[in-house]
Amino acid sequence: MSLTRSIGTAKSPHFYAEMGELISNSGHQNFAASMLHLVDKWVPIHLVDLSEWTLDEPRDSVREIKLLGSAGVKKDLSAPQTLHPLKDHPLLRQMLRMQDPLLIQMKAKADSAHPLGSSHQCNLVSRQGNRRCVISFYRPPTQQGFSLAELSFLKCLSDTLLPLMERHAQLLRQAPHTEAEPVHSQLEQSQLQREFYKRLSLSDVTLSAREQEVCLGLLTGGTVPQMAEKLSVKNSSIETYLKRAAAKLGVSGRHGLAKWMVGA
Repeated sequence: MSLTRSIGTAKSPHFYAEMGELISNSGHQNFAASMLHLVDKWVPIHLVDLSEWTLDEPRDSVREIKLLGSAGVKKDLSAPQTLHPLKDHPLLRQMLRMQDPLLIQMKAKADSAHPLGSSHQCNLVSRQGNRRCVISFYRPPTQQGFSLAELSFLKCLSDTLLPLMERHAQLLRQAPHTEAEPVHSQLEQSQLQREFYKRLSLSDVTLSAREQEVCLGLLTGGTVPQMAEKLSVKNSSIETYLKRAAAKLGVSGRHGLAKWMVGA
């Protein structure tokens, strides 16, 4: 699949199904695995770590680093845990004075003193006060580092992934022992549907019943023909419902709808 295309033009229903699954897994143990599955289809990676850093900015140091999820080669999907602060961590200097979201590339170093420093890394970082949410993608040193096209793609995708990561961190703080709900439960009982209606009420936007059904169907990976068959209407009618809903929500296409779902 070509990475030169914008993520906004991606048409694969599987991408949106996986994005819907990622949204529904926010705050749950499967979140990291869902993100790995989503990203690896576009940019080959073998490991993803999700962490939340709490910084002591006046002292230019790290107070705490919490691992909020991990998935990939030789990784145990355990509950969130605390990591030892690293005052000389190579990410720290760039994270201390950041204002806008960052993409930090780190090439593999055979003699690295830091965990996983011998792998190629791409780190996506967002800031909320003295907290930094970090999504770290890794690739083995035996493979090539991340290309410019791959880094550009991940930067574009970060517009959706980082707000999701922030929400995941917030949910874990609020209910760290909440068990994950089945991802593939019926749509009427799904986490995704509840989140959709919650976002809709907060946006003070009114969608028709058909517009809501089409949005939810497309968010969970349904195709236009599948939705048309389900609702017994023409494909053009599904496109019309989507365009009307998108106009009301102020978004463009299914990727815009996914970003709206996480408040991006």
